[in-house]
Amino acid sequence: MNDPSVVADLVIVNARCVATVDAERRELDGGWVAITDGLVSGVGVGPAPLAEMVLDATDCLVTPGLVNAHHHLFQNLTRAYPPMTDKPLFGWLASLYPLWSALDTEAAYVSAWVGLAELALAGCTTSSDHLYLHPRGAGDLLAAEIDAARDLGMRFHPTRGSMSLSQKDGGLPPDDVVSDDDEILAACADAVARHHDPAHAAMTRVALAPCSPFSVTEQLMVRTAELAEQLDVRLHTHFAENAEDDEFSLATFGCRPMEYLERTGWCTDRTWVAHCVMPNDDEIRRLGAAGVGAAHCPSSNMILSSGIAPVVALRTAGVHVGLGVDGSSSADAASLWLEARQAMLLAKLRDGAAAGTARMALEIATIGGAGCLGRLGEIGTLTVGAVGDVAVWPLTGPSFAGAIADPVEAWLRCGPVSARHTVVAGRAVVRDGVLVSPRVGELLRAHTRLAEAMQRDR
Repeated sequence: MNDPSVVADLVIVNARCVATVDAERRELDGGWVAITDGLVSGVGVGPAPLAEMVLDATDCLVTPGLVNAHHHLFQNLTRAYPPMTDKPLFGWLASLYPLWSALDTEAAYVSAWVGLAELALAGCTTSSDHLYLHPRGAGDLLAAEIDAARDLGMRFHPTRGSMSLSQKDGGLPPDDVVSDDDEILAACADAVARHHDPAHAAMTRVALAPCSPFSVTEQLMVRTAELAEQLDVRLHTHFAENAEDDEFSLATFGCRPMEYLERTGWCTDRTWVAHCVMPNDDEIRRLGAAGVGAAHCPSSNMILSSGIAPVVALRTAGVHVGLGVDGSSSADAASLWLEARQAMLLAKLRDGAAAGTARMALEIATIGGAGCLGRLGEIGTLTVGAVGDVAVWPLTGPSFAGAIADPVEAWLRCGPVSARHTVVAGRAVVRDGVLVSPRVGELLRAHTRLAEAMQRDR
């Protein structure tokens, strides 16, 4: 839509720069974005179309809405829990499972609502969630968090996660949060039937996500891959997260995590994995050849001392590298802007100063996440026909004084910055830096009550 006489639903105008992240990576100084019926109907410079609603982007960088490819929303109920802040992955998990076993539908709804609201404030418009904890008798936790995303207005990719190996089976979780393989597969099929929308611009899609190779049976990994193929949905799990993960795989399966992924039928373009810190050069090549996606979780990897993922090499090999904030107990601050900055800095640290740029990080935070979720060309880009999901970033104040040469580099090298506006499907979820929903205070009070109960009673 470049005809100024055509009326759009929403137009974002007066941008200092619109970074489209389209195939040509166009950056439009003084640009505008128009949205009609939830989709981008025009992007350009010069006179903007008429619209029912106008959002001002003066002195702002406009980008596609950011895509969060890995999270555990319920974990914000134990954010920065002191006894767990200095343990590596396996000890951290074993200590927290007893607290998390109190999760119920109210806690799932409230933690998802608050977590998604936090993401929206930092420019995220689409989030996945790896909900692998389903305590017996807790109710339909997946439906509860889907309700929360719908109420807030966020685009959502929940995964029906699972654990089938408890402590008595050599796993980490207690007995009351695991299920047997048949129960899990039936619940997965039901979740897809009830909630998954394969249509273009869908607000809700469901993937299947055994928690990790060390918390489910090998047979469940195989059968889940077969079910995902049958139902035409995506697959997600933790993978090669740290040295403990490698050691466990060698001791238990007689192979490295990459070979285990291949032998269970997961090395496919249907799959995206979380972390992917420890692949060697040959494994990076095999991941890229298979079209696997990887959610890079830089803050979590640093907090848990897991290592620095080889993001540059993974991208070069053809892996779809997205960003994940990970669970709030390991990463604590659920800001994709922060993760994008961390990804830029860690790439510089690992591979040289020129390797990590703000544009690389923007690509990871947008089209990289779209590749992980199987939605390239649909989310994470500002092109006609893509979803109308937009983040507007102010580049003003003392933090940005002097940053006039390159607004994209300024966006991550300066700051910190939160979104001025966050738009999902053409509707503002955040406007002028404030959540539009009138329920913020109510949900925060409920969250405090639930978090206190979870941390006190265990």
